Amino acid sequence: MADAPSDRSTLYRKLRRIVTVASLALAVTQLSPGQASRRGTVDKGPRALGLIELAANGKAHLIPITIMYDGRFYDAGAYKAAPVPMALESGTVYEAVKSGVSQGLFTVAGAAHAGPNWIGEGTWKSAEQLAAAAAKREVLQAKPTEPESDRPPVLRRSGPEKPKPPETARPAPVPTSSTPTPAPTAPGATAPPEHEDPNRPVLKRGKPSAEAQPPAKSVASSMVPTASAKPANPAATSSSIQLIPAISDAGGPEPSSYAFSTKPEEEQQFRKKILALATDEVRAHDRQLAAETIAASAPTRTARTTITRQQPTFENPQLRIFDLSSSNEPVLVLTTSARLQQRPEREYFVTLVAREDLNGELHKAFSNVTDSQHRDVLPRMELIDAVDADGDGRGELLFRQVSDAGRAFSIYRVIGDQLYPLFEGTPQ
Repeated sequence: MADAPSDRSTLYRKLRRIVTVASLALAVTQLSPGQASRRGTVDKGPRALGLIELAANGKAHLIPITIMYDGRFYDAGAYKAAPVPMALESGTVYEAVKSGVSQGLFTVAGAAHAGPNWIGEGTWKSAEQLAAAAAKREVLQAKPTEPESDRPPVLRRSGPEKPKPPETARPAPVPTSSTPTPAPTAPGATAPPEHEDPNRPVLKRGKPSAEAQPPAKSVASSMVPTASAKPANPAATSSSIQLIPAISDAGGPEPSSYAFSTKPEEEQQFRKKILALATDEVRAHDRQLAAETIAASAPTRTARTTITRQQPTFENPQLRIFDLSSSNEPVLVLTTSARLQQRPEREYFVTLVAREDLNGELHKAFSNVTDSQHRDVLPRMELIDAVDADGDGRGELLFRQVSDAGRAFSIYRVIGDQLYPLFEGTPQ
């Protein structure tokens, strides 16, 4: 009887462990498949991100932006450049994605300088061209070969038969020697470079079809910058040149759409709400400039009231709505220009990111307001698109910064009501 309490406590401890293990197992089984797969797939890289500038005539070139390797982002224009950056090595394949939807493949054939920056030249095949080529191959492979007996008769004109070519005398055999003759080397074959790193990370996502392969180029032609390369025109309008993000990754997840579907009336409500936030941002920026220009004292009460009541006029507002985490939570990005009636000579540039909560209210996550007279201090932010920069399945926001010092690219992740920078390039 003395051992009964100890046996009872041991039994209680075993039951407690069983209940704990069962609770953990139940919690794991209740995880959604998307959460489980997202946690299980971690892309270590290398994963290259570039920007394709596609002209209306089908000509395209690639601007390297970043390379993510082992969770860290590097400038793709300088990463492992010897002398050509790794992101622009000949044969590297990039998949163009617009809001997460595949648009085609770009295969790098060479690299060149465009001012201080590198660009990649190559061949572009749209998704429609690739699908047509794949369908054509399937038809040719599925077509059965006709047997000889089923072929229709062939008619030939009567006439003298073609004379047979005279037989040429065979040369006498060359006596063999004890020393074997070395086998001739294949023309055009080059020895691999001695300094090649066997542990060098490799890009290339997928494999383009035979039609998408670029013409063979020598190593010298793909490594030396060409003098005829022209720098990208920053003033080109979106109507003449399309800007499409592109990913090159030997692994990584398959692309998925980041578009948030809305009805027309819902989009109008979103537009009305975010333009109200943009109005407050323009007024705040104007008040800041007014306070900086006044030397001694703060603005008078009349001046404050006038600034507060000014209604900006927005020009060409562009609203993009994304679902970056596949959670049906809209993220709104507004890019627009604005003017105030009292200062018509000054043009304001607004980039605003907001997120909607469960109650339908918009919360500002990021704001960038500059003007035509102060772009040397604060650059203008232009949204390119949403793209999976790190290969975790979620979308990040890709921006292009334009200032008097040049242009640069930056990548931000939306977490809650804030934007966190993953990469910020140096203007050039």
